Order: sequence, then structure tokens, then C-alpha cells
Amino acid sequence: MTHVITRRAAFGGLSLLAGTGISARAQQQGAASDADWRRTIASVLGKPGAEMPGGVYRVALPRTDLQVTLDGIEIRPGFGLGSWVAFHEHGRDLMVMGDLVLLEREINPVMRRLAAGGIEVTALHNHLLRAQPATMYLHVAGVAEAYRLATVIRGALQETGTPLQGAAGPSGDGRMEGVDATVFARALGYEGRAAGGVYAVSVPRAEAIREHGAEVPPALGLGTAINLQAAGNGKGAITGDFVLTAREVVPVQRALLENGIEVTAIHNHMLGEEPRLFFMHFWAVDDPEKLGRGLRVALERTNSRRA
Repeated sequence: MTHVITRRAAFGGLSLLAGTGISARAQQQGAASDADWRRTIASVLGKPGAEMPGGVYRVALPRTDLQVTLDGIEIRPGFGLGSWVAFHEHGRDLMVMGDLVLLEREINPVMRRLAAGGIEVTALHNHLLRAQPATMYLHVAGVAEAYRLATVIRGALQETGTPLQGAAGPSGDGRMEGVDATVFARALGYEGRAAGGVYAVSVPRAEAIREHGAEVPPALGLGTAINLQAAGNGKGAITGDFVLTAREVVPVQRALLENGIEVTAIHNHMLGEEPRLFFMHFWAVDDPEKLGRGLRVALERTNSRRA
């Protein structure tokens, strides 16, 4: 990652706090709470995060305010509309990475807020095709103190309709309605977690990914993500993205297409990672067992950790 925010640079003035709705008392508490940075982040963003493997603290920010349809299917927030930011200790500071789901009219105001606060936009692109309304995905990265990172991110999110209150995310009760997730997982060869009507599977890569010499945990967005939701008549819809090295891009693309899975985007999410990574997004609606088998063929053409 390029140097994004130093501990003191880019935050010298209080102008960054204007319009965020954060009180002076909260500012003082946040500035003094570096020892408990998770609490600081939850307080500033307005909702708690969840502990993830590798010491990552991830805050889910689903766009529950949006009603998006694709091929006649209503997209659940956790299926393809899940904004998130994740934090990890980086020396005396924190590293943040994230993915913000935006309407087209929200893009420039959000980018201006992030740029003013010193947080980098590392990618902007689609994940889905034919979605109504169209959604775009803005990837962000930065390094600074917890309070300062969270303040800039909150200010950017206030340019959108993203709800900033509530629980950490839908409960993982393990139940799925309208689609057989057990059959899907068996065919895929990897188990996931059901929450909010979405069955989510994360498959980390086998090798370590580094950014300027520091290892980046998979929970910062470096695991292949596979989401399943009901699509009616027992069928499932799948979306997500494969995390690939350059030599894997074409084999995985062909495997998906040969198994009836549409490739909807191929692009970067980061700027300075080693090895260089590409992200391939996909979409399909079909029998859950068939979908699982097709995705498994594609996964076998990657250097992913085995189940």
C-alpha cells in the first residue's frame, strides 16, 4: 500500500470533523482511547464490528436502505450490497481497508470526503451487471489512528444513505429458506455461514499476501467470497469474487463460463500487494448443486487453502 495517512499528517485541522455529528466530548474520548481502538471505532461509526481471524475488526455496513433487483431477483443486503470496513494493527497505527456500495450520484461526494481526509480510493468499478438501480463499489485504504480513520469514513458515509446505527450484522442462525445450502456446500467442498438469508463462504488463499513487507490477513478482503441466496422455485443465485494471481485469471474465467456462470467484472482492489492480485466477480441462477459444482471446478484452478 502506498503511504496513505501518517499519524499526524492530513488531520491537523478540525475541519475534517465538520458535518459528522460527532460531539467535542466524543472527540476527546476517541483521541484518548488508542488502547481500546475497537471501542473507538464502534463509537465513531455508530455501530459495533465483529472480531475476525488474524486480529481483524470488521464493521459491516449493509445498504439496507436500497432495494436492488437483478434479473427479477431482489438482492439481499448481505448478498451483494454489503459495504464494509476492516481494521488491523499496523505498528502504532491501524490499517483500514474496505469496500463501499454506492449509487452513482454518491460517488463523487464520497470520494471528495475521503480525499480531504487522506484516505485513498484504490478502485472504483461494478460488481454486478443489469442491477436496478445500478450500484458501484469503491475500495478504500488508509493508515492512521483509530479515531481519525473512523471519523473520515463516517463523514464519507454521511454523503450516502448508508444506515449508521444498529447491530454488527444479521445473526448467523444457520437457517436458509428457499434454497438448499447444505447441498450447495457439499458440491462446493467448503462450508459457510448462513445469516440474513445469505449463505456466505470465504476461501483464503494458500500463500501469504504482503503489502510493503507486512502480511495482510485474509479478513481484510483477500479471501475468495461466495454468496448464495434463494432465487425462487428451489433455485439459488450466486455472486462474489475470486481472488486470483495473473496466471489464474484465464483458467478460472474459462471454468466459470464452461459451467454456466457469468463473469461480470475483472479488476484490481489494491495497489501495492505482492503477489499482484486480480478480483473476478460472477453471477448465476441455477440448481444449487450445479452452482456448487461449477464454483468448485473454478476454485480447483486457484492456489486456495483446502477445506
